[in-house]
Amino acid sequence: MAVNGIVNTYEDTSFQKKHSGSFYDGHKIINDPIHVCIIIYLFLKKKNDFTVEFIDTVQFQRLRDLKQLGPLYFVFPGASHNRFEHSIGVSHLSGTLVERFAREQPELKITEDEVKCVKLAGLCHDLGHGPFSHVFDNAFMPLARPGLNWSHEQASEMMLEYLIDDNNIDMESSEINFIKDLIAGEPRSKSRYQDRNFLFDIVANKKNSVDVDKFDYIERDAYNLGLRSSYDAKRLLVYSRVVNNEICYHQKEVYNIYEMFHTRYSLFKQIYTHRVGKAIELMIVDAFLAANNYLKIADSVNNPEDYLFMTDDIIRSIEKSKCAELQESRRIIKDIRTRNLYKFVDEFLVPPELESRLNKDTITSQDIANYQCDNAKLSEQDIIVTFTKINYSMNESNPVDSIRFFSKYNDRESFNISKKKVSYMIPSKFQDINIRIFTRDSSKMQSVQKAFRKYLSHITRTDLHSDPVVSVPGDYQVLINSAKRSRYSADISD
Repeated sequence: MAVNGIVNTYEDTSFQKKHSGSFYDGHKIINDPIHVCIIIYLFLKKKNDFTVEFIDTVQFQRLRDLKQLGPLYFVFPGASHNRFEHSIGVSHLSGTLVERFAREQPELKITEDEVKCVKLAGLCHDLGHGPFSHVFDNAFMPLARPGLNWSHEQASEMMLEYLIDDNNIDMESSEINFIKDLIAGEPRSKSRYQDRNFLFDIVANKKNSVDVDKFDYIERDAYNLGLRSSYDAKRLLVYSRVVNNEICYHQKEVYNIYEMFHTRYSLFKQIYTHRVGKAIELMIVDAFLAANNYLKIADSVNNPEDYLFMTDDIIRSIEKSKCAELQESRRIIKDIRTRNLYKFVDEFLVPPELESRLNKDTITSQDIANYQCDNAKLSEQDIIVTFTKINYSMNESNPVDSIRFFSKYNDRESFNISKKKVSYMIPSKFQDINIRIFTRDSSKMQSVQKAFRKYLSHITRTDLHSDPVVSVPGDYQVLINSAKRSRYSADISD
């Protein structure tokens, strides 16, 4: 029987009993708030699609326990979505795009095996994320194992191999390597796919950062946070085609692409780098570091069987533990629960001309402590310095400069579009670098701010002592304690 042109050979009822879900006529239906109805075909022309088999494994189900936005769930109650649904969404979009190319551009000679592997790459691209997602690989691991060149993409490859071996999934080694390369976004292994560059730009586009991973997370994050996105990912899927081995877009979609990058920038500016979210992130990192010697958290990245259980639930395991080795970690987690958080002190948006002088090497916690005033007794431990880069996905570069377009009159040739032909309101600079200062001791907020501004004034040769943007009152702790007492009194009276 054919389902939408795809041959259905789904006759084995044992497979249906093994894999749960809504099955109908050889396909599985997943209801999704973003893509509405995701249809997964179990077989493509008598070949196993493997998508359902991959989903119904402990390695993939682990993603249910990883919040997509990590610690931001402590700030935004709507940020409860997980890597699980995002990965299914990316697989769906990957399949939608590559199948459309196969259907509308038969000269590309896209095979069913290529379709299958692209969809599986979308499904598995986030298998390697650790507890609280990017907090683990961007913040914790560099401190826990400095010098280790590790990323969650590498862990995704490790977990992919573990998934296939542990569940006895019969796949060719060439297909497995192809999926790994699709996740990495480049053909690293010598294979027959080396001259098919467009396939490697679907899940993780290293050329210009326009890929289906971004399509899904921008729309999914905005939806769950109650924000409205002004760009339309569905149009980009429809108005794209392969020209000279590269994914190109209709010229009328250039502004839509700028809107996509601007939406991403806005999410980073308003949500992903939220001050309170960042404070909680810093506390989670401290809690993990305090527990690392006992729980061997950082060592888990070497063993997929250990890494399988490294999820957001680790903080619950720490909380319920009674051992003395985890006492400090438990204290920090309790402070998160009771909102006794690290305090945001100050920030400085680095001007372009100072970017080379103000970086992680030139401004440290100890540097700021050295400029303390009024015998404040500041120590390096009191101060946390963070650097936040917010851009259009390609650091200082305009990613649209690396995107090629086609016209309605000639879809066999591609060209670049200068931003001057789009709008004069498009930015001339595409990256902000922000220095933020936090303190672990709220009673030292004003002292830390004074020290930071004194140090910054020395570096910038500018008087920043009376900057009105952020100003900590001298009696801040008194105000906080008073507010707590008032709230406590109100609770009693109620």
